Amino acid sequence: MSSGASVLVIPWPAGRTIKLKDRNIDMIKQELILRNPLGYLGFETEDILPAGKFGAVLAHAGVGKTALLVQLALNSMLRSRNVLHVSLQDPVNKVTLWYGELFNHLASQFEGAQINKLWDAILPHRFIMTFRVESFTVPKLEERLNDITEQGIFKPEMIIVDGFHFDSPMRPALVALKTLAGKNGMHVWFTVHTHSNEKPGLDGLPPSFLPLADLFDLILELQTEHANVHIKLIRGLSSASPTANLLLDPSTMLIKNPS
Repeated sequence: MSSGASVLVIPWPAGRTIKLKDRNIDMIKQELILRNPLGYLGFETEDILPAGKFGAVLAHAGVGKTALLVQLALNSMLRSRNVLHVSLQDPVNKVTLWYGELFNHLASQFEGAQINKLWDAILPHRFIMTFRVESFTVPKLEERLNDITEQGIFKPEMIIVDGFHFDSPMRPALVALKTLAGKNGMHVWFTVHTHSNEKPGLDGLPPSFLPLADLFDLILELQTEHANVHIKLIRGLSSASPTANLLLDPSTMLIKNPS
């Protein structure tokens, strides 16, 4: 080439540089997203609950309600969706431990440094609030929610309420929360504590929950049988074709891959 020849250089667009390590992180993220618990249950879309809709996980104490909802939350965080975790029974450090342990179990086959980097990347998509169960009200939640959204601190798209006491007098509070969620473009998941002495009633639901069940669009139940924890779809949307014999692994509390 002569010294007078010109060379056309096309610069790589700003913000488009993709490092190999970052690509590996994205690949890990996509693989973890594919393990969406709702996908295992036969739902075709990942956002099965629209804004203003309620989902519930029913089970006796200690069976795995919180663990299942944390897995749903982690999947949302991996998809860059903001999750507000409202705990009415555990302090922030215990909730944080739940997330860290389940994420480490979920990603245990990947290299540690990459997983730490991915964890740091998704952590801003989670915000934890705690209330004393006896003092929790929807106006108090709305006030704290307004504080963090108006200051640009956090705007949730999904809320988990863990430890809510379900009884008939709480219906007005649930209706108010449903309205609040719809107004702010959020859906809400609840843990629902059931009692071992209750026999299933209509639609397989415990009688104590029936007066409030009409407010819920998606209901899962965890049932123990010997050493296994079965995940049953009690109520769902018409798009679901649930996988049979879906289990929680008691050693990790992760959903087992359907065989």
